[in-house]
Amino acid sequence: MLAPGPVALILAEDGADLDGTLAHHLAQGFGAVVALLPPDLPDPGVRDPRLHLCSFPTLAPDAAPTAVNAVAAALPGVWLYWGYNAEYLFYPFCETRSVRDLVTFHAEERRDAMVCFGIDLYPADPAAAPDGVDRDRAMFDATGYFALGRHDAGGHPLERQLDCFGGLRWRFEQFIPYERRRIDRIALFRARPGLRLGADDLLTEAEANTYACPWHHNLTAAVASFRVAKALRTNPGSRAQVARFRWRHSRPFEWTSRQLLDLGLMEPGQWF
Repeated sequence: MLAPGPVALILAEDGADLDGTLAHHLAQGFGAVVALLPPDLPDPGVRDPRLHLCSFPTLAPDAAPTAVNAVAAALPGVWLYWGYNAEYLFYPFCETRSVRDLVTFHAEERRDAMVCFGIDLYPADPAAAPDGVDRDRAMFDATGYFALGRHDAGGHPLERQLDCFGGLRWRFEQFIPYERRRIDRIALFRARPGLRLGADDLLTEAEANTYACPWHHNLTAAVASFRVAKALRTNPGSRAQVARFRWRHSRPFEWTSRQLLDLGLMEPGQWF
């Protein structure tokens, strides 16, 4: 039986910093953290009564929407975060405020979903981190992010929705399929009947995918992620051609919300 939410759903694709990922989200105050593990992955070393381990084929096609939609259907009314191992949710003032505080304020503003931006992390020295993960010397891009207006299938603009790009997916786009280049996703939302996550990381209701309500800006969050660096360093098609990630706009990642806020990579809205 899960404790009251919010609930964090972590899909472990491999063992890269799995313990650190789970510890990060437990420290943010999630009522429950559910780790989905492939059958051949050893159990993590983290021990906490809020941690639940489940076997799941996390490398199967559409594993994330399949898992998220199943959990959401079982937990109507509960706030749900989803991400992968070596990904870390950051939100404004997360050092002093819990994720429960975050979703309580967001719900008071009549918002049931939050746009999150993927911020690619990468090792300062890829040779010293062959799996693309190095928490102690993590770097990220301080500039190079941009957004384009989002359109529906008929070419009509969608109000208050943007397709966002940047980071490693932009700089190494030759290795990234077009449909995987966006960095925005709805990683935090309140489950309810009929609301589903798609393979494009968006929800089936248009308003749930907006970055703000019609009258003012709302909170947004960030997901700091080694996932793209992992893929570029471990996939045979890119490994030999990606010798380094650093460029003139790289900065050390400080693991603070203030750094992301100062660079405009997430939005506090009316939350002070």
